[in-house]
Amino acid sequence: MKNNNSDNTSSNSTPSPKRFKINWGTGIVIAIAFFMSFILYFVIKVQTNSKYDNELVVEEYYKHDSHFQDEMKKVQNAHDLKSQPTFTETDKGITVAFPSEYDLAKIKGKVSLYRPSNKKFDFEIPISFSSSNPTLLIPKFNLVDGRWDITMEWHYEGKDYLSKETLYL
Repeated sequence: MKNNNSDNTSSNSTPSPKRFKINWGTGIVIAIAFFMSFILYFVIKVQTNSKYDNELVVEEYYKHDSHFQDEMKKVQNAHDLKSQPTFTETDKGITVAFPSEYDLAKIKGKVSLYRPSNKKFDFEIPISFSSSNPTLLIPKFNLVDGRWDITMEWHYEGKDYLSKETLYL
């Protein structure tokens, strides 16, 4: 038989440091706290940085929404046309062309260009044609690269129309 007391030489050594033990409940709480801190960091970053400006699409949203049925009627009128106006990107800018069967002098309205990423770039151009140029040109120097939502409201021979297009420059 062996004597346990004779072989035990570690009784005089320094005690080992206590180790911090994390059970599964503490681990979950720590993980949730880190996740909440991570999300909170990005929320604060987006809210304080002007690069991420979160403006409304339209200033008077409810007023605009009350005219939705009229807008849908104008869109349907434009959809029912045999030949519709076209939006084309060129080197000079965006060209709006009406089919030749339209009398350009009778077309009245406006073209609204909406930039979803920055409200400061939004603008409107009245529809006007000259006898030498049967198209409407939106100059490229007014446009920055990226997405543009184009809305053209126009009136022709007693009917209102609304054409929408999205272009990427």
